[in-house]
Amino acid sequence: MHVIGQPLVLKDGTQVPLSPGIRCGNLVFLSGQLGLTPEMTLAGDDVVVQTQQALANIARLLDEAGSSMSHVVKATVWLTDKADFPAFNKAYAAAFGGCFPARSTVVSDLLIPGARVEIEVVACVPEN
Repeated sequence: MHVIGQPLVLKDGTQVPLSPGIRCGNLVFLSGQLGLTPEMTLAGDDVVVQTQQALANIARLLDEAGSSMSHVVKATVWLTDKADFPAFNKAYAAAFGGCFPARSTVVSDLLIPGARVEIEVVACVPEN
């Protein structure tokens, strides 16, 4: 197994006990990604901006693992507001270009105040 990404450290200095991603063989498992910038602040208040940032974070981690968005096979999405579903879907669809992975979407509270979306994915690493 190989850890993908850097340890998650909160603004107060607390290190969160998780790996952003794990590559095991030709599979990549990413922890849930929020719309957080590298400075650990939310990219914005609305679901579209947060979705775009979360997907950019996912793309960066997948690239580090030798994979890409086109190799995502499963996504699990948490939204804090059911009313955000249509806007989320548009932003999500733009990131995958028509070849969509399997997906589950649920409505739930999230741990970070103001966070509206969290996305977790499993991807494969293509054989060369």
